[in-house]
Amino acid sequence: MGVSAEDIKKLREMTSCGVIDCKKALEETKGNFDKAKEVLQKQGLELALKKGNRLAKEGRVEAYVHMGSKLAVLVEINCETDFVAKSQDFCSFTKDIAIQIAACPAKYIKKEDVPAAVLEAQSDPETFIKEHCLMSQVFVKDSKIIMQDYLNMMIAKFGENIFVSRFVRYKVGEIKELPPNPFFNLSADRQAKRGNGGVKKGF
Repeated sequence: MGVSAEDIKKLREMTSCGVIDCKKALEETKGNFDKAKEVLQKQGLELALKKGNRLAKEGRVEAYVHMGSKLAVLVEINCETDFVAKSQDFCSFTKDIAIQIAACPAKYIKKEDVPAAVLEAQSDPETFIKEHCLMSQVFVKDSKIIMQDYLNMMIAKFGENIFVSRFVRYKVGEIKELPPNPFFNLSADRQAKRGNGGVKKGF
């Protein structure tokens, strides 16, 4: 069956993936949008696995202040090139990440960052991960995907290694003791990589 330009545009708006990828996904699934999204998510995961070890020193620090100025988020998202970091789609992605953190407080970036002792202390570790690990949370703008799916789609779109490096969330009146680690809410593998020279402590 033929795929209309309107359908491609709609899928692009839903996934942020490229025109050609969206067209192929719709053709493969005979115009089924839900299945087309699954195809793009799978492609993104495969590409993310391939590019996961590539160096990504560029990126963007996104700031989000919620209405009323009582809640704010700072988050660093890295990519490989300055060209991608300055693109409109990447900026929209970083804004969505900041809004996600504001709406759904996370303690860790991904499940691998959770200390074993913390996980063992939970009565329901799976629910804890879904609620407190950013990449495992349901996306507030699309309940059909989790944040890792969204990240994978962006990796597929740009063809670069992209990851959330660190974040901090402030809320008026909310007092919490900062951990001794200077990289507050910094992914464990990123801590290791940043530990060898050129260390950036906090924001």
